[in-house]
Amino acid sequence: MFILNPKLHKAMKQIVVSQDTKIRLKDFYANPDKYEEVANYTREELHKLSEDILEHSRLRLEEAQEKLWACKKYGVLIVLQGMDTAGKDGTIKHVMSGVNPQGCRVASFKTPTTIEHAHDFLWRHYFELPSRGEIVIFNRSHYENVLVTKVHPEFMEDLPDDLKDPSDKEFWEHRYQDIRAFERHLARNGTLILKFFLHISKSEQKRRLLDRLSNEDKYWKLSPADIKERQYWDQYIDTYDEMLSRTSTEYAPWIIIPANNKKIARALVADTIATAIGNLKINYPEVTKAQINELKKTKIRLEKEQDK
Repeated sequence: MFILNPKLHKAMKQIVVSQDTKIRLKDFYANPDKYEEVANYTREELHKLSEDILEHSRLRLEEAQEKLWACKKYGVLIVLQGMDTAGKDGTIKHVMSGVNPQGCRVASFKTPTTIEHAHDFLWRHYFELPSRGEIVIFNRSHYENVLVTKVHPEFMEDLPDDLKDPSDKEFWEHRYQDIRAFERHLARNGTLILKFFLHISKSEQKRRLLDRLSNEDKYWKLSPADIKERQYWDQYIDTYDEMLSRTSTEYAPWIIIPANNKKIARALVADTIATAIGNLKINYPEVTKAQINELKKTKIRLEKEQDK
């Protein structure tokens, strides 16, 4: 059966999580200059390269999105995950700045409502999925249900006691299975899935938090909960290790973006999205010969029309 797999640059291989591979985030660099391909660049050269890639990718993405929207063949789901301050909002702002908003939207999932908690954990995400021709970005996503709820089981949706045992490893394995099946269903029905984990170090998060705390104009970006969650850093890393290992597939792979440098992270995300959408079999709808002739006649009539 046909299933839509994203086609990525071969150069991305070392930051793409292979299916059925157990990974640890400590084996991936948060600082991009640690990777051999860019190790010899100066910081200034890296930033210039990143800006060039980002701008070129935005132009490619603008063209690809126009074709995607015009032909209405596939939908695109982009998933962004990462620790607090990882740069999810900034990535969306800079990467998608040239995209026609008519065919692109962002879905952010906050604390579930009472109604949402009364349903299964995937229920509210169905309403935000992309239609054919549309790009939808999940800023945080269905993965919060195997991340936050694993670190904080008290936040889990309402389940009967005999179905709710967060201490049971099998409970979480069933959730991973549900997510893989959910994404496989989407891919089989023409949704391109791109999942990015914005990987920052604990020291970089501290620097970004202090930067915000030192500038009152940035206070709106913070809440006491953001600082409180930092104490669970190690638990979140362990949880991400397992989640990334158990839910990366050929049809919905996780890409671990070194995000200590925001400019490089945005360039990598932009290039990946533009490449994956550009590799889809999409084009503008074909205009028949009869339609062309009719349009030419319309043009002639319009040119002969007298201005009043």
